[in-house]
Amino acid sequence: MDPNTKEDVPFQKQYQLFAGFDWASDHHDVVAVDGAGRIVLELTFDDTAEGWAKLRQDFIDGAGPDLSRVAVSVETRNGPAVERLLDMGCRVYPINPKAAQRYRERKAPVGGKCDRLDALSFGDALRTDGHAWQCLRPDDPLTQELRILCRDEIQLIQQRTALVTQLRAALHEYYPAALEAFDDWVSVSSWAFVEAFPTPGALAKAGKRRRENFLHVHRLSRPETYQKRLEIFARADRFCGSPAVTSAKSRLAVALAGQLRLLEKQLQEYRKAIEALFAQHPDQDVFGSLPGAGVKLAPRLLSEFGQDRDRFPDPQSIQCYSGTAPITKQSGKSLLVLFRRGCNKHLRATVHHWANLSREKCVWAEAYYQHKRKHGKSHACALRCLGQRWLKILWKMWQTGTRYDEALHTRNQVKHGSWVVQPG
Repeated sequence: MDPNTKEDVPFQKQYQLFAGFDWASDHHDVVAVDGAGRIVLELTFDDTAEGWAKLRQDFIDGAGPDLSRVAVSVETRNGPAVERLLDMGCRVYPINPKAAQRYRERKAPVGGKCDRLDALSFGDALRTDGHAWQCLRPDDPLTQELRILCRDEIQLIQQRTALVTQLRAALHEYYPAALEAFDDWVSVSSWAFVEAFPTPGALAKAGKRRRENFLHVHRLSRPETYQKRLEIFARADRFCGSPAVTSAKSRLAVALAGQLRLLEKQLQEYRKAIEALFAQHPDQDVFGSLPGAGVKLAPRLLSEFGQDRDRFPDPQSIQCYSGTAPITKQSGKSLLVLFRRGCNKHLRATVHHWANLSREKCVWAEAYYQHKRKHGKSHACALRCLGQRWLKILWKMWQTGTRYDEALHTRNQVKHGSWVVQPG
């Protein structure tokens, strides 16, 4: 029976087993209860083919060959364990880590904790409260691969940032002129400079002609910076590190520059793969039409939204999922509005960048941002508010499969008397 149907069947009778799954890197613990809450299965197994085969057989022994009659609660939405459970045919219900802690405390008020207790808490919580939880539906392979590539690309970019920070720190110790001459250390030309002239002494010995040739080859001959860089190059050896520091740190700088070159090459390959997958996706027209999203952010937004329209039944659900919606705590006369920390961090960062870039493309977006700033909001808060508004628009586009139309949106704003399009 599909748990997402609206048949008038009690949740406890939709499944034969309610299993809690506590995962680890090398082994997993599973405790399953029946509809009455009686423990019918306890298993600790290794993360091997034999271990997973044992789990599958135990599920079959307890629920029959149709494993869609097995509901599993697990403290994550993705990963190898979740994929294997879905491949078995089990119904997977992710549980929020904070909620998981509360369910654990309900079983052990004194604060005890072990893997078996976690699994039992998750399984029994699914039995009692699972009717209000959302069953995890696997994404189509295209969306899944696109999401993984986008997230991995972000990790590679973070690694590049770390390498750039290390390179700048090394240059600061022995080669201040290099930092003065170049501002953008994510640029290939900056790394090439370190490789071509690894020390101030090497730069001085190269001579003016070779230095000029380097600037021309790397297209750094703009009038506003050309002469200034040549002047910096000419006096580079007047203020630098000691010979010992220069010898040691120059070796590190060249090594880091080589790593950055290799990493940049891999990033270019990732971007080509992401663009190819994005072009094949049926929703690429919707997300590709978003102002400011561009070739980098549009695939990230699409991959985090996915294709399952039922996953986010209203704009508020995606706003909470992305972290743009605040949390309100109210009791008596006390009212607190707090920053939402429990959300999809990848989507939150992407929406933040997109909202900022959209200001250059949409007049109403810039007006909305400036309005928030005038009312005392910080830059980040104003962008979060703008992202909240954008997500409501994007959700409707996603649900209906329509592209963004600036003229239509403006007409709707005028029709409904939005303050964003009011003069002054």
